[in-house]
Amino acid sequence: MKKNKTANVMASIYMLVFVALFLVLAGRFMYIQATGEVSGVALDEWAENQRTTSYKMNAERGQIMDKNGMVLAYDRPAYRMYAILDEGYSENSPEALHVSDTEETAEELASILDEDESEIKGILDEAVEAERFQVEFGQLGRQLSQQEKEAIEEAEIPGIYFDEEPMRYYPNGMFASHIIGFAREVEEETEDGIEHSITGVTGMENVMNEVLGGKDGFISYQRDRFNSKLLDPDEIIQEPEDGDQVYLTIDQKIQTLLEDLMTQVDEQYNPVKMNAIIMDPKTGEIMAMSTRPSFNPNSPENVENWYNDPISSPFEPGSTFKIFTWAAAIEEGVYNGEDTFESGTYQPNERIEEIRDHNQGEGWGTISYDEGFMRSSNVAASKLLWEDIGADEFYEYIQAFGFEETTGIDLPDESVGRIQYNWPSEKLRTAFGQGTTVTPIQQMRAASAIANDGQMVKPYVVDKIVDSTTNNVLEETEAEYTGQPISPETAEEMKELLASVVNDEDGTGAPYKLDDYVVGGKTGTAQMPDPEGGGYLTGKENHVFSFLGMAPMDDPQLMVYVSIQQPELEDTESGSAPLAFIFNNVVENSLHYLDVEPEEDESNKIQEVEFPEVAEHSAESVQSELEEQGVQPILIGEGETIVASNVEAGERILPNEKVLLLTDEPTMPDITGWSLREVMSFADLLNLQTERFGNGYVTSQGIEVGKPIQEGDYLGFELEVPSGESSDENDDDNAGEEETEEGNNNDEAGNEETEEE
Repeated sequence: MKKNKTANVMASIYMLVFVALFLVLAGRFMYIQATGEVSGVALDEWAENQRTTSYKMNAERGQIMDKNGMVLAYDRPAYRMYAILDEGYSENSPEALHVSDTEETAEELASILDEDESEIKGILDEAVEAERFQVEFGQLGRQLSQQEKEAIEEAEIPGIYFDEEPMRYYPNGMFASHIIGFAREVEEETEDGIEHSITGVTGMENVMNEVLGGKDGFISYQRDRFNSKLLDPDEIIQEPEDGDQVYLTIDQKIQTLLEDLMTQVDEQYNPVKMNAIIMDPKTGEIMAMSTRPSFNPNSPENVENWYNDPISSPFEPGSTFKIFTWAAAIEEGVYNGEDTFESGTYQPNERIEEIRDHNQGEGWGTISYDEGFMRSSNVAASKLLWEDIGADEFYEYIQAFGFEETTGIDLPDESVGRIQYNWPSEKLRTAFGQGTTVTPIQQMRAASAIANDGQMVKPYVVDKIVDSTTNNVLEETEAEYTGQPISPETAEEMKELLASVVNDEDGTGAPYKLDDYVVGGKTGTAQMPDPEGGGYLTGKENHVFSFLGMAPMDDPQLMVYVSIQQPELEDTESGSAPLAFIFNNVVENSLHYLDVEPEEDESNKIQEVEFPEVAEHSAESVQSELEEQGVQPILIGEGETIVASNVEAGERILPNEKVLLLTDEPTMPDITGWSLREVMSFADLLNLQTERFGNGYVTSQGIEVGKPIQEGDYLGFELEVPSGESSDENDDDNAGEEETEEGNNNDEAGNEETEEE
């Protein structure tokens, strides 16, 4: 009886527990049914989210153009490969739609992509073991070209699929790289997985990132467990808004010419650095800008220098700064160019270090101040500051010319130099550009006052922003004046002095004289500070050689600054040799290209050719006509009729220029030896998809010579820089012979060094 009583008690307890649990569970179910929530999560929303998938629709990034609409950066389609592993995906399909054999799949992919088979197999096997529905292949499956995608599709490998993804592409390679910058793909982890987008990193790509980037859209729909749409998917689509187009002031033809010249000088002289700026002094538009070392934005790896040195790296300018010393003296009304002084050395008092002229302090005897400017006399600059202008007054001109502030150019990371102007010796040296530091772009803005009737203009590189959908101009930059440090009369007198530096037999700028145009400018030779021992480095090559010039001098249309740091010079060469090669070629060709009439001997004028209408004309007759005019026509194919050309009818071109003529039966030409610019012009003509490897000139091509080609074909090609490439020997020899005083600009450097001691 006692045992039965205990059992009854226990049974009652279990019954009570069971009833309690039942009531709790039933109550919970009733609560869930009534509220539709579990732990604060709405079940309807949770189910909706489980059934709904959403994908971001990337906006197409806006293109970056040159001033004339030539594309400098655009989104190029690329592909991301992934594999579906779940065998359920192949349900009800007569053929496999998933990866059924990882070894065979890895073998085929490895042979097409030239990748490690074991790495691909490892990715697939790991995903299979984890029972994943699909897997991506990391970097080896990213940014695949159209050719690679098509090759994989032709192999009909089960379970391999592709998503299109944008890739930023720069068709000109190492072209204005520090201005354009580059954009790269970034990954962002979201609830729906990893999303990919392109964002600007440097240069215009970074500064104009919001303008170029646009606004992404999305698409969402309800799906089954195999990611297939339901019959009633409740689809929502938000279309993306593509980025706007950014037009730069850069002119592709002038920039390309500058890049080619810089590359040649870089190969021949192996300098530590080079900089160049080409500007319209009337508006402030930067028409070209380049620096070395540079980089290819398509593969920005192992970059030696991220800084855009013309705006980011102040340095001691040397004698180009004398431009502003003389301008200050003229503006103050204390300058008479015919007044004379004793050159060689100058010491205002025994407590101030002696100033010496750049020819070892020997000077040229008693000479005029005009001649002192032509010969780049340090003594003349110091005497003008100390005895005529006044140190305090000259400092006001330094400020008026903007040397203690940035120019405000629309590029990132602009720096400002430092004016060393405390002690008497520092003030005297500032007069001829030693000790004080400025940037090249600061000098260009200040010198624009001379070319522009005394008014300085703000330099800029963004010409306009255009809506990519409507082509409406959203913003447009206009010329902006930032001060008038000198009068038009002073500017005119300075133009005459600058012209004398280049064109007078005693001037230091003789290597920069041109046949067709009157050039004016000022040479500079700045010593390199010794980072270890203090003071300055010694030796002929341990300088920054520079030239700031403009042309034509009656109405300057171009202003150019070029500098080269520590070039490897021959014993008979001066620092002006590489600079003159760049300056003379770029100014002469650019002025002709801009249709600026020559000022001097008309017999030397290059007769441009007006390109005729060639479409639908006989290939043989067009070729013959162009050859008679000195043009070099290249027929693309063996057809009898011309259908297109890379030059438009009515466009004026220079003799000996190559012109591509597309016939009605196009075949692949031999492009060996062509420059990248020529290949891209050919590719644009046929709308080819291109992929290049290397820099320089073409050494091999992916399409066989003579093979028929058609629009949209893929063309791969390799380029190499020729070894030992140099400028014309005669030009260099002449430069060396004509250099009267700049040949002594080791002179100037050597004497500034003595002065520093």
